[in-house]
Amino acid sequence: MDQEEWRLSQSGRRKQDFGPKVNFKKQKLRVGNFSGLPNVSQVIWERMKQHTVLEGFLPVEQCNLDYHSERGSSIDPHFDDSWLWGERLVSLNLLSDTVFTMTSDDVSSLQLMPVLQEGSELNSTSSDGNNASDMNHTQNPGYSKSQAKHVPYCDVEVAIRLPRRSLVVLYGDARYKWKHAIHRENIEHRRVCSTFRELSKEFSLGGKKEKLGEMLVNIALSFQGKPI
Repeated sequence: MDQEEWRLSQSGRRKQDFGPKVNFKKQKLRVGNFSGLPNVSQVIWERMKQHTVLEGFLPVEQCNLDYHSERGSSIDPHFDDSWLWGERLVSLNLLSDTVFTMTSDDVSSLQLMPVLQEGSELNSTSSDGNNASDMNHTQNPGYSKSQAKHVPYCDVEVAIRLPRRSLVVLYGDARYKWKHAIHRENIEHRRVCSTFRELSKEFSLGGKKEKLGEMLVNIALSFQGKPI
């Protein structure tokens, strides 16, 4: 990556973009100078699509972001666009560990479960019912339903540790209900991530812009790209 030019981005980040030129507010895009994803990403794509959750994943955009504590790098809580980009967002965390922080503006009720940690007494910690940390009464008979409590989603913050060289996939509620962020205090060393995005239904097979989507996929998967 460092053999290619990094451009300054927001909040102390640097970036490399491989994808079409997009105006999200006006919902317009053009191919522009997009020449595909970088060659080095082909082997990554071949490996990631072996996972069931990424079956049929066809990335048409890759964004490399460079974070460093000396620049105070971070990214604010946000949703990724859903007009152009499809359900699955895939991010590869490189060089150092960090923490993904998930928050929601939803004021509806979320049930929190006590989680029994191995070798310890019962601890009351938050757990989203849709993520891997969720435990029901069968899985964790060490608590009763009376110990559960309900709070608004907007009062909950979920911290997800991302080890170096880990891959995270956001989809479902994690994509559309929960915002994701990287806080400044969770960048202790240089951290690089590559985020891959697929097309929405509008640009996929059977969608109104299927032809344009097919062209973007063909360009992307040529793996001959340079940053734009």
